[in-house]
Amino acid sequence: MAGTMSQADLVADLKASLLDAANSFTSTNDADFIRHLTIAALDLARFRPRTLLGSLSLVADQFAYSAPADIVATKYPIWGVNERNRNRQWDAGYPGKLPRLSLVGSEVHLTPAPSSAQISMLGSDYKFYYYAAHVIAADATQTTVRAGDRHLLLMRAAAEAMTELAHKGVINPVQLHRGLGSMPANSSPSAWARELLLRYEGAAT
Repeated sequence: MAGTMSQADLVADLKASLLDAANSFTSTNDADFIRHLTIAALDLARFRPRTLLGSLSLVADQFAYSAPADIVATKYPIWGVNERNRNRQWDAGYPGKLPRLSLVGSEVHLTPAPSSAQISMLGSDYKFYYYAAHVIAADATQTTVRAGDRHLLLMRAAAEAMTELAHKGVINPVQLHRGLGSMPANSSPSAWARELLLRYEGAAT
């Protein structure tokens, strides 16, 4: 398990780590394994956050805007913060109460909605930082998970695979590659899922 961080190499390593259990996943084009890796990459953001800069085009009195496709959570806004900190409440350059930034479903909400006076003062380009999901890409250079966290990604993906087998009612014992840690040969998928999640969270923190 020492390939690059490309999707194809990660899928190959995940299959190898699952040993015979990999044969339980039969979707075409490795869709099952890609799903396991995608879920693992999303969860990895809890421990290895990825921060990006977002931008919204403000409309006066509008509070809801489409969120970036890769957003996991909002971090903090930039818009108006310097002006608020630089001026006192009675100064002409004070922007008033700034909107609170939040993520609601697939929308970014600004509460209260920015006023026309605030937009005239601060501009309509609302910039903010947000936490983004990690990407597992066909091109290894586009994968955002660090090579040093490869073992965490594969461990979490294997845990997801074992969870799916458990949900399907599979109770037969399975064995996984020793690189994921040894357990008795009679371990069920549900036992593996619990153990791998514990090991993953312990190693990630």
